[in-house]
Amino acid sequence: MPRLLLTLATALPLAAQFISSDTYTRYELLAPDTHKFRIIYEVTETTPNAKFYYNIIRPGSEASDEAVYDAATGKPLKFEMVTGAQAQKDSPEQKFTPDAHYIKIQLSHPILGDSECRLRIEKTYMDAKSYFSEGANIVFTRGLGIPRNSVVLPKGYELVQTSMAAQVLAEPDGRLRLGFLNPGSGGQLEVKITARPSPGFKTSSAKMPTERAHQDREILYELLDPETNAFRITHDFTETRPGRAHYFNVVRAGSHVSEPGSIDLDSGSPLKYEIMTGKQAKARKIPLDEGNDDSEVVVTFFDKPLAPGNSMRLRLMETYTDPKSYYMDGDELVWTRTFGRPRNTVVLPKGWTITAMDTPAIVTTLKDGRVSVYTVNPRNDEVRVFFRARKRAAEDAR
Repeated sequence: MPRLLLTLATALPLAAQFISSDTYTRYELLAPDTHKFRIIYEVTETTPNAKFYYNIIRPGSEASDEAVYDAATGKPLKFEMVTGAQAQKDSPEQKFTPDAHYIKIQLSHPILGDSECRLRIEKTYMDAKSYFSEGANIVFTRGLGIPRNSVVLPKGYELVQTSMAAQVLAEPDGRLRLGFLNPGSGGQLEVKITARPSPGFKTSSAKMPTERAHQDREILYELLDPETNAFRITHDFTETRPGRAHYFNVVRAGSHVSEPGSIDLDSGSPLKYEIMTGKQAKARKIPLDEGNDDSEVVVTFFDKPLAPGNSMRLRLMETYTDPKSYYMDGDELVWTRTFGRPRNTVVLPKGWTITAMDTPAIVTTLKDGRVSVYTVNPRNDEVRVFFRARKRAAEDAR
């Protein structure tokens, strides 16, 4: 299950509960008779003190045309092909398959403190078991084990069948792209796509929505004592818009914000921030792009405007008080809130357990005994989540 790194309020030994490598893979199917597909793999290295990242070549696939880039700057990174046995000698703290092959990537910086290193790995696979023809049709069948994936059909092919729910979008060059979100906490999506040649096929000319699977914001809500109506929010996301020098978190109406914090995850450095109203932002000529004069806004200030071709991974933290979303009803706590983002995790206070839930979600118990509720919203609109929880009897508390 994708997780966020711990919030500042979480004890350090529990950090692993919220670490996310935030992976996404794009498969571009090439000419069918080649059995080849181009892979663009986005992943974040978060392992403390790591200097290298190892990307395995999937058994049964023959790799070529490898390239690796630092996603923050777009600059190429050094890499080499090694066996699992070689990787084991270089990084004995990790586990490798001895006879497998890996791309060994030298990170742009070691992973220290709150820093991360975002990577874009490109390679071409030839794999006749995954990509082949059946008569005039083409078939792509593969277990997709990471949370977010897309598959792009060759130009001139129309979709016949897909075994898993997919968002279908048009590429600028007329190809079809299928986006897949894995709603679970583990295991693979067994995706099978069938398409057929259609020389006159044209994709829609209408403006396409955002690919849901490629949206990379993760949100964690840690519920505090329900009597306070307060919860700690941590959200990680990537800013890509050139020239941006601020990020604006407009507080939802009905909520009040306190204890904010902002981190540049690419460097691990804290960023300056202020809480202000929309009116105050306008008076200071800060280019607020949403909200109104009465809106409560947390403004994060970047060290410098974002350069073209660069991106920045941010972590925002704040405590919200919202008696309409989080409150006590008798001896049960109630959580009710709309989620507009794809991946959302709510962690109950320690000692509380779910008694009712109206929206399908993955429920797990964390190492510290708290109950976690993970909801995937695959749509480009909002889903309302409602659940109740009850405090365990003292003798049942874990």
